[in-house]
Amino acid sequence: MDQQRVEDTQKASDPPSAPTVVGPEAPPTKTVDEVVAELRKSPLFMTELDEENEQVVALQALAYEGTPLENAVNFKDQGNDCFKARLFADAREHYTKGIDLLAPLDRLRKKGEVTTHKETRTEKQKRKRKATPAEDTGVSTTQDEGEGEEEVQVQVEVDVPDSEDDIQQQLAVLESLYANRAACALELQNHRACWLDCGHALRINPRNIKAYFRSARALLAVGRLEEADDACAHGLRVDPANAALRKVAADIAAAREKAEAKRRAEEARKAAERRKEATLRAALAARNIRTRTTGADPEMGDARVKLVPDKEDPRSSLVVPVVVLYPLELESDFVTAFGEADSLGDHLGYILPPPWDEEGDYASVDRVECFVEKMGGGLVKWGKRVPLLKLLGTGNVEIVDDVFKVFVVPKEKAASWVEDYKSKTAARK
Repeated sequence: MDQQRVEDTQKASDPPSAPTVVGPEAPPTKTVDEVVAELRKSPLFMTELDEENEQVVALQALAYEGTPLENAVNFKDQGNDCFKARLFADAREHYTKGIDLLAPLDRLRKKGEVTTHKETRTEKQKRKRKATPAEDTGVSTTQDEGEGEEEVQVQVEVDVPDSEDDIQQQLAVLESLYANRAACALELQNHRACWLDCGHALRINPRNIKAYFRSARALLAVGRLEEADDACAHGLRVDPANAALRKVAADIAAAREKAEAKRRAEEARKAAERRKEATLRAALAARNIRTRTTGADPEMGDARVKLVPDKEDPRSSLVVPVVVLYPLELESDFVTAFGEADSLGDHLGYILPPPWDEEGDYASVDRVECFVEKMGGGLVKWGKRVPLLKLLGTGNVEIVDDVFKVFVVPKEKAASWVEDYKSKTAARK
């Protein structure tokens, strides 16, 4: 017996020979992009949350104890408490959490998939009987006929398909969550979010009066009157006597009348502007005055070529914005309303001498000469006693972009400046 025991011990201590391992072939090598794409399907590696991903839905359900319906109802109650306390942002967050639990389930069902929830059930399971007596745990056991086993009752969680009643309860709560979140959005003046949530609620229940009311209010607030009226009309077809919807309908009618009055006033204003433009064009043509636009904005504010005192009366006087340029000094002055009967000397009399003239070259009207650009090139001398209308009426000069330019230079430097201007103009051609 001792010899046999020794041999058995030696056999047990001898290392077993390595068996030949036969397994499946190695999987094909994947590219980096394929590996990354597979990883991003897992919630751990997602760069953006895919609420329709089954794993995401499962993780959301596991985030809270109880069924998605029970948790959604809890979030709805918390949101209602915050709403009553006028904590609209907090209420919106609670409603959103409830929606995030139930909306993915509704989307899965629309795709034809079966949704489930966890339920705890008692099941009988067999296990090996312990060698020593078990402590009294309160778990009932019955001995099985098989020796060394016992039958125990255990609590297990199982996935149970949602019944039709479960689904209807979920949809009712989801509808309420959407409608309540829309109320928060309306209070927070997030009008687009309001009518979008109302749309979600109405897709679940087309008879939800609160959703019609809130979407009509939100659309009215941003001036989308036709859509607001449509939402209100749909609600009144469901409940013609609803006082809140009737009040919204009256507000929409008032807003429409106000918008119509504003439209009529705008049309009248535009018509008056067209008459003024036509009168001005007729007045310019009658005076043989040339004008041209380049599309550039001279940034003159309200200064424009116009008739005064009545812009719609062609017998009114013409006024023109005039820029007085000092090309040798790179300075300028601006006369916003140069009358057609005014001479250049009338305005230079109060402009000169300019404050920057330290040398006294522009001390008086008699010490300067004035020039304007001629159509087609060259310069025209503007006598200081010549009225503006007489100069413009020659047809040799033009008003460009609603402004007329005049160059002012010291008399003793005028000839050299004119020659320099001509040479630069010729070089540009």
